[in-house]
Amino acid sequence: MTPTDRALKTGRKLNRNAARAGDTAWSGGEMLTAAGDVIAARMKIMAEGMTDPAKVDLKELSLMTSEKVEALSESAAVLGQTFGDIGQRLNANAVTEAGLASRAASAIAGASTPAAAMQAHYSYALGWWSRAAGQMLTLNTELLKGQAEALKPIHRTAEANAKRLKP
Repeated sequence: MTPTDRALKTGRKLNRNAARAGDTAWSGGEMLTAAGDVIAARMKIMAEGMTDPAKVDLKELSLMTSEKVEALSESAAVLGQTFGDIGQRLNANAVTEAGLASRAASAIAGASTPAAAMQAHYSYALGWWSRAAGQMLTLNTELLKGQAEALKPIHRTAEANAKRLKP
């Protein structure tokens, strides 16, 4: 892959990350608005139940806990999977980098001249920088995706409740 192709690929990835972050922020705003509507509607239900206990909506009041537990459990499972996948990838990257560093150290130690040693060191350092930048971009992408996926069940629940409880 040429440097230009690599730069274009990186640019596309950065653009997708920015779009994902924007979409997640928008979903978060929608979720907060829906949550406010749900809280207001449920406060009204509870107030009405206090004034006339015979008319209290026990089904709706019981949903206040069960649906949160369900949405948060689904969200936690997504985060657990995301972090597990990230951990495995970071571990593999560390093992690979240790091997590359070992080979670079051997090349530096076995260089026949100081200039050759400097060239071996430079080559390793330049490669490391490129690998590290790519790995950080990948990590950022995975974290943004995990955040978006973890928000979905909470967003979905809040939006459904707001729609259901709308006067």
